[in-house]
Amino acid sequence: MNTATATHSAALGTTTGAQDLSALVGRVLIALLFVPAGWGKIAGFAGITGYIASKGVPLPQVCAAIAIAAELGLGLAILLGWRTRLAALGLAVFTAVITPIFHGYWAYPEAQQMMQQQAFFKNLAIVGGLLVLAAFGPGRLAIDARMGAR
Repeated sequence: MNTATATHSAALGTTTGAQDLSALVGRVLIALLFVPAGWGKIAGFAGITGYIASKGVPLPQVCAAIAIAAELGLGLAILLGWRTRLAALGLAVFTAVITPIFHGYWAYPEAQQMMQQQAFFKNLAIVGGLLVLAAFGPGRLAIDARMGAR
């Protein structure tokens, strides 16, 4: 398939096997970031609650539960390709909200600013990837595709 045909196919909502495989690998890699983080927050609930509180966030237990639900629940939905667009949008909003709170590099000591700035912009890139997933869907190798929702 040439580039013009591939572009036309994507515009019509059809994809090639390579595009579907790329979408699946992309979903797995995004889930690999969120699912273990959510699972780890369950195991270390007291610690994550303390960390959230140290950032001045109100209701740290509630916020920790929201983080677990977002990372684990929405991460698994993306992995499986179930309600993918909504899950990706939810994780994009979650990540955009928490990034300046937990990686506000401008408020860190100079020795930590570069590391926090890198984490800040990586998170913004992740938001971008999630928005692309929300816009274009999970590909055909997903539960959504089997249910007719792309």
